[in-house]
Amino acid sequence: MATLWFVPPVFVKTETEGGRHGCNNARAALEQLKTWTRRGPHWHKAWTLCLSALEDDPIDPHVIRKAFVAAAKEAEMYLSPE
Repeated sequence: MATLWFVPPVFVKTETEGGRHGCNNARAALEQLKTWTRRGPHWHKAWTLCLSALEDDPIDPHVIRKAFVAAAKEAEMYLSPE
């Protein structure tokens, strides 16, 4: 299984009050997506891309990052980098 790293990391909210997590690979993004309750079309696209990447499909990490950012914004989980 490939991890597919991307730079810069995408910062998202966590369940902890004021918490933030920096995702910099498909596996970490998928773990965060699992925890979100708001799941729209961008969430589904990011989920599918992350799963495919972890199954060794040749996906550009920048495509995964872009989809994850869109999903995070859609779910109101996105935090701008400090």
